[in-house]
Amino acid sequence: MTEERSGVPALARRFLARRRRVLVRLGAWSLLESAQTFLGGYGVAMALDHGFLAGHTGTGLAWLAVAAVAVICGGAATGGVFRGLADLVEPLRDGLIRRVADRALTEAIEAPSRAADGAVVSRLTNQTELARDSFAGLVLVARSFVFTMLGVLLGLGALAPELLIVVLPPLVLGLALFLATLAPMAARQRVFLDADEALSTQLGAVAEGLRDVVAAGAGESVAARTHALIEAEARAARVLARWAAARTVALGVAGQLPVLLLLVTAPWLLRQGLTAGALLGALTYLTQALLPALHTLMNALGAAGTRLLVVLDRLTSGPRSAVHGEPVAGERDSPAAERGASARVEIRGLTFAYGPNAQPVLRDLDLSVEPGEHLVVVGPSGIGKSTLAALIAGLLEPDRGEIRVAGQPVTPIAAEPSRRRVLIPQQAYVFTGSVRENLLYLCPDGASPAALTATAAAVGLLPLIHRLGGFDAPVDPASLSQGERQLLALGRAHLSPAPLVLLDEATCHLDPAAEDRAERAFAERPGTLIVVAHRISSAHRADRILVLDGVHAVCGTHRELLDRSPLYRDLVGHWHAERI
Repeated sequence: MTEERSGVPALARRFLARRRRVLVRLGAWSLLESAQTFLGGYGVAMALDHGFLAGHTGTGLAWLAVAAVAVICGGAATGGVFRGLADLVEPLRDGLIRRVADRALTEAIEAPSRAADGAVVSRLTNQTELARDSFAGLVLVARSFVFTMLGVLLGLGALAPELLIVVLPPLVLGLALFLATLAPMAARQRVFLDADEALSTQLGAVAEGLRDVVAAGAGESVAARTHALIEAEARAARVLARWAAARTVALGVAGQLPVLLLLVTAPWLLRQGLTAGALLGALTYLTQALLPALHTLMNALGAAGTRLLVVLDRLTSGPRSAVHGEPVAGERDSPAAERGASARVEIRGLTFAYGPNAQPVLRDLDLSVEPGEHLVVVGPSGIGKSTLAALIAGLLEPDRGEIRVAGQPVTPIAAEPSRRRVLIPQQAYVFTGSVRENLLYLCPDGASPAALTATAAAVGLLPLIHRLGGFDAPVDPASLSQGERQLLALGRAHLSPAPLVLLDEATCHLDPAAEDRAERAFAERPGTLIVVAHRISSAHRADRILVLDGVHAVCGTHRELLDRSPLYRDLVGHWHAERI
C-alpha cells in the first residue's frame, strides 16, 4: 500500500469499492428523496397553469398537495439515507483508528528508545473524529447536490426544454470554476494546517520549557522564531481567504447567474410558448433547490473537503523513518582528547563583598592551581567556598584583584560564553529534552556514541540512562530526584571540552559511594579540577586542599594541613566522629 499523499485517492477508491451495496442503498434512498425536488417545482407550475390561472382552484390545490406529500416522503427517505450513511462512515473511523494504532506500535517496536509521539492521542481522538464527521458531511452534501441537480434538470426539461438552454451553460461554467479551485485550495489548506500545527507545537514547547528558555538566555531567539511562525500562519490564512473568494465567484456563476438569465430571457421564453406557471416553477427550482444545494456543496468541499484530504493524508501515511543514536556529522570521538593543555588558575589579591558596606567574604586571596591539578576547597558553611567558585567561573566580579584561567583574565560568563571552564553548582540544572541533548549541552561540536557511553560509565550514569530508556529518551526534570539531576549534570561537565571544571558541592545529593565514583572520574579526566567539598572525604582524593577560615587561607596537602591548620583538624575530626 503506497504511503504517499497521492495514495489517499487510491485508498478512498478501494474503501468505496468494498462497499458497493451500501452505496447502492444510499443511492436508492437518495433517489426517492429527490422526488420532492422534482415535484416541488413541477407541482407549482401545474398548480398555476392548470389550476389557479385556469380557474380550477381544486386542481391547483391538488397539485400543491402532491408537492407537500413529496416533501413528507422525502423526509421519510432521509431516515434511510442516514442509516446507509452510518454503514459507510463508521467503518471508515474504525479503519483509521486501527491504522493509527498499528503505526504507533510499529514505531515503538522499531525505535523503542525514541520519545513517545504525543500526537498519537490527537490522531486517535480529534483527527479520526474530524475525518469521520467531515466524511459524513461530504457524503451527505455531495449526494444531496447530485440528486437535487438531477431532480432540477429533469423538472426543467419536463416543463420546457428551452429552460435547459438558459440554465445549463452558467451552471456548468460555475461548477468548472469551482472544481478548478479544489486542488489549489487543498494545497493551501495543507500549508495553513502545517503552519498552525507548527505554531501550536512551538507555543506548547515554549510554555513547557519557559524555565529552560530563560535559563539559557534564549528569549529573543525564541520570540523571533515564534513571531516568524505567527507571520507564516497569517500569510497562509490570507492566501486561503483569497481562494475562498474565488469559490464565492464560482457560486455566483453557477447558482445566481442562472436566476438572472432566466429573468432576462423571460420575454423570449414566453414568446416560445413558455407558460407563466412553467416560469414560476423554474424559478422555484433555481432558488429553492439548486442555489441552496450549490451553496452547501461549495462551502463543504471548499473547507471541510480540503481539510479532510489533509487529515486523511496524515492518518494514513506510513511511519516516517528516523535514525536515532547515530553520530552527527562533525561529532568527535572524544572531546577529552582535544582539550589540549590543562588550564592554570591564577588568583592575585582577590577581594569580594556582597555589597559596598558588607564585610568581605574573601580578602586579598592569592592562589595558584597548576594545570592538571586537583584542588579541594573546604571550610565552615558560609565562609566563601561557593563564592570563590562563582568568581573563578565568571558568575561574580571581584571588587579587587585578578583571576586568570589559562593565562586569560576571567570576564563575566554572560559576556564571554567560554569553553575554558564549566561550573556545576549544588542545585544541578537539567532541562527538558533528551538525555543526549542534556549531556551534549556543553559540547558544541558534538561527541560520538562511544564518548557518551564512556562518560556515562565513568560517572555512574548508565543505570539511570537505562531506566529512562536510552540516550534518546526524554528527560522530565520534575520527575528526577536531586541526585539523578546531579548525575546528569556531572556527566555533562565530564564530557565537555573545558580544561577547567568547578564542582560546587555538585555531589551533595549522592551517597558516599556514588560521590567517590564521580569524583574519581573527574580526577582521572584530563584537565584541572576544583571541588568545593561536601564531605571531608573529598580531601583525601585531592592533590592539594584550600582551607578558608574567614581570616586567611591555608593551602597544602592533607598531611601538611593536619599540622598547620587547627580548623582543618577540627573538620577532619568532625567527619570521623560522624562516621563512628
